[in-house]
Amino acid sequence: MIRLICLLTVFLSSLAAAKDVKLALDWFVNPDHAPIILAKQLGIFEKHNLNVDIIAPSDPSQPPKLVAAKAMDMAVSYQPQLHLQRYEGLPLSWAGTLVATPLNCLLVVKDGPIKQLADLQGKRVGYSVSGFESAMLAQMLKHAKLSADDVEMINVNWALSPSLMSGQVDAVIGAFRNFELTQMRLEGVEGRCFYPEEHGVPPYDELIFVVHEQDAQAQWVQRFMAAIEEATMVLINNPERCWQQFIKAYPDLDDALNRQAWKDTLPRFALRPAAFDENRYKQFSFFLSGHGLIGQVQESSELRGK
Repeated sequence: MIRLICLLTVFLSSLAAAKDVKLALDWFVNPDHAPIILAKQLGIFEKHNLNVDIIAPSDPSQPPKLVAAKAMDMAVSYQPQLHLQRYEGLPLSWAGTLVATPLNCLLVVKDGPIKQLADLQGKRVGYSVSGFESAMLAQMLKHAKLSADDVEMINVNWALSPSLMSGQVDAVIGAFRNFELTQMRLEGVEGRCFYPEEHGVPPYDELIFVVHEQDAQAQWVQRFMAAIEEATMVLINNPERCWQQFIKAYPDLDDALNRQAWKDTLPRFALRPAAFDENRYKQFSFFLSGHGLIGQVQESSELRGK
């Protein structure tokens, strides 16, 4: 009888601990979100007493702002964006890492005129968003003994690879290496990436989870990250089975582009998503400060709410 009461108490406690979480993605669902989708589809969130509602934004700039306004519980965002938005005063905190390497790159046509970064002198570079992308390009150019004044910047909105393939620009900054290269190849054009982290830009986490600073220590956040880690382990161990699970949930993504992106993104997921690399974030803060994007170097406690 006592054992039954204890089991009932544990069961009721688990029910009481259940948490509804509204999670806003950074973009429409794609292979970058594999651990999140798998955690939901495989019941891992439920196992950790979480009811997660995954929401794709109509405007990709809004998710962190919605978290800051407490209209969302959590958002998938970007490390550079967290630094900038904290500097702007948004009450956001790092909660975990999804993709632990940069995905951004400077993309050119493989058999085109750009063989090395120095060849960009006098050329046209397309971009989507100024600010961080401009700073990243400036640093890469500096690494090649050039400056931002040596290139012509052209806003191509989100048409990065199309503007490159059409010849509108000679290179684009801000292309995702796990998507645009394949997209170009499927359209009959081979591309080549210059990786920022190999040309003077400090490494950073491309995709992270952010919460309101008041939730930085919340138990549900810890349970969420434990679920993401568990889903990532399943993904790493069973990539093909997980791909089948993914396209079962999102059959419209079952195509050559997303299948290759699945493979290309796999080694970039954070294996310890709840681990915060203080030195990495400090070095990146130095980088942003040096390019005038933030006023001063940020302490780790400011970014992670601890």
